[in-house]
Amino acid sequence: MKAASKFLSAASAAALSAALVVPGSLAVQFVATSAAEAAVVSRVEVSGNQRVDADTIRNYITIKPGKAFSSSDIDAAIKALFGTGLFSDVQINQVGSTLVVKVAEYKVVNQVLFQGNKKLKDNALQAAVQLKPRGTFSQATLDGDVESVKAAYKRIGRDDAGVTAQVMDLGDNRVNVVFQITEGDRTQIAAINFVGNSAYSSRRLSDIINTKRSSWVSFILRDDVYDDDKLRADQELLRRFYYNHGYADFQVVSAVGELDSATNKYTVTITVQEGDRYTFGDISVESTIPEVDAKSLESVVETHKGDVYNAKNVEDSIIALTEKVAGSGYAFAQVTPRGDRNFENHTISVVYTVDQGTKAYVERIEIRGNDRTRDYVIRREFDVSEGDAFNQVLIQRAKKRLENLNYFEKVDISTVPGSQPDQVVLVVDVVEKSTGEFSVGAGYSTGGDTAGPSVEGSITERNFLGRGQFIKVSAGGGKNSRDYSLSFTEPYFLGRRIAAGFDIYQSTRQYKNNYNSDTTGATIRFGLPITESISTQLAYNISREKYELDDGCGTPTIGDPDGPNCTISPAILDGIDQSPWIKSSISLGLVYNTIDDMKNPHEGIYATTTAEFAGLGGDAKYVKLTGRGSIYQTLSEQLDLVGLISGGAGHVQGYGGDGELRIFDQFQSTDRMIRGFAYGGIGPVDPVTGDHLGGTTYFNASAEAQFPLPVVPESFGLRGAVFADAATLYGSKVTSVAQESTDLELRASVGVGLMWASPFGPIRIDYAIPVKKQARDDVQEFNFGISTRF
Repeated sequence: MKAASKFLSAASAAALSAALVVPGSLAVQFVATSAAEAAVVSRVEVSGNQRVDADTIRNYITIKPGKAFSSSDIDAAIKALFGTGLFSDVQINQVGSTLVVKVAEYKVVNQVLFQGNKKLKDNALQAAVQLKPRGTFSQATLDGDVESVKAAYKRIGRDDAGVTAQVMDLGDNRVNVVFQITEGDRTQIAAINFVGNSAYSSRRLSDIINTKRSSWVSFILRDDVYDDDKLRADQELLRRFYYNHGYADFQVVSAVGELDSATNKYTVTITVQEGDRYTFGDISVESTIPEVDAKSLESVVETHKGDVYNAKNVEDSIIALTEKVAGSGYAFAQVTPRGDRNFENHTISVVYTVDQGTKAYVERIEIRGNDRTRDYVIRREFDVSEGDAFNQVLIQRAKKRLENLNYFEKVDISTVPGSQPDQVVLVVDVVEKSTGEFSVGAGYSTGGDTAGPSVEGSITERNFLGRGQFIKVSAGGGKNSRDYSLSFTEPYFLGRRIAAGFDIYQSTRQYKNNYNSDTTGATIRFGLPITESISTQLAYNISREKYELDDGCGTPTIGDPDGPNCTISPAILDGIDQSPWIKSSISLGLVYNTIDDMKNPHEGIYATTTAEFAGLGGDAKYVKLTGRGSIYQTLSEQLDLVGLISGGAGHVQGYGGDGELRIFDQFQSTDRMIRGFAYGGIGPVDPVTGDHLGGTTYFNASAEAQFPLPVVPESFGLRGAVFADAATLYGSKVTSVAQESTDLELRASVGVGLMWASPFGPIRIDYAIPVKKQARDDVQEFNFGISTRF
């Protein structure tokens, strides 16, 4: 019993103790918590700072002496100090009535230096790294900069470049950062292989993409650099190409580049799945807007039943429909195409549905990445401004315009929510690229008024001072010529989409029949786009032309038997005797261009016509009309065979008096008119001297087939051609001499050509044999020069 009593007494004592102790402990805990949540200090002490003033640090935190604070205030103070980017470590503790703020400052970068770099200049590498002089240093940023420098070298084809970083302590919390670079050898692309393609040859697909196989011209073009981003862009180019040629199910299965470390060369393999080729089925327009008549919209649709399916035509139809409906007062209208595939007959029927769309406005346009290009140069490519209705079609059109400027390596446009539910912010991210060029070139031409070897040097800037202006200064010449020119173009004159510019030039020529010319002139021009494919240009031209005989030919006095010792037509002597001539004219041109690729055309039309009226003062008085058109069409996709039909015509008519013309204002034949004949080698002729005097009217036509050369790698840019030309040049308003061959007489030739898309421009060699000519024609079967057929 006593034992039990003692146990009960002990249990009672323990229970009593627990009853007293537990509440006490809760009370202590409560007091401590309350103190942590509502503390007060008499002062804030800062330590560890070397450059940043203590008062500046105190201002970053919200804890003040004499005011209560909590643990959340301490957390906020630590975050605020870290957020300045000035400190590598921050500690805040309460010691009695003092709040101790201990910081460790980042070191300051004194200099960022690069050693061992030759292929990339210092300024290019400085733009790639985040560490900057007078900025703060952190190891994490340095590690990222090492990778950025490696990436910069990878973009120029030097994947094995080695980069290490050294930090040199200068004292006073300052450091120099030195990047040691071993550039290594340049990587190349050994082969580009396509797998799964049957509709188009690998050679044709190689023309589509920007990544090229290494060749002997790669050191100039630099188009054989392997880059993952570039390869992804190439995949999009392939998709668009197939989608625009009927292959709506096309897919890029994979695209990989494998580096052979032994040879330092990549092998690129692109696997595709072409699918079937489709044509358009039924095309219709539907409208959910009661006031919009769907039937009235069908006329602007650019897709037609029976045509080969073309994604670009679908996009153009969406744009045309959107603009048509928006012009009727429905700014938020949205056009959505709905395709219905018929797998049996391989057709795609398209229904364009016009809806009212969600009402959204552009709150602002935010532009990022344009360190050099001015904001307004980018903004003016948008047909929408802040406050306008948001229109996705117009946004995509602006993106294409920005890409076509050729100022940027990359253009991305995204949207983020605005401050209100019905507002969006357009974010335009651009990556700029070099727009300046300095070039020195040499060439040789067998035709024209500058036949023979020539050299030219030029400085070009496509984005002058970041204002989007074009400026070019050039000088050049050859054995018989000298040329100097200055050109300037403002693409947005007075803030409108009107290109305005001027050209100033001076040229001298030495002609084979012993006389020379000196021409100084200027042109003021205005260009206006009418549609995406049609543009017009208005220009005022003024020039002073002076002609002189060579020293060995005496003085040009008509009728003087002791005059010129050279055999020159009196018509030419008459023109020389009356020089210098002032020509003042106004011209209006119209261009229609739907060519798919101006460098390597396969489909489309290029046509231009010009009317020139001379007589606004000066000595020349005439009206001159010229026109030329070319149609390209792919004849065989598999063989990459392209057909070309072109034609042209011109007529010049003098006015005033008897309508006589100077010999220098008449048309002269060129290789663009007909090949196989010398420059100025057909048409009206002086029967005594044999000089061709040009004509007032010409017609010409040409048919050509272009094809890749077998065996030769496509990366060389060589193509062959066979052609047939026909032309006539007749009529004359030069009355100072009797002439022959003034009537309409046809000439014709056939030949073969070799075209090279060289780094110096398109070079072409033609060998043509006249199959129909006149007795006094001058034949030149071989022609070589830098030229284009446009």
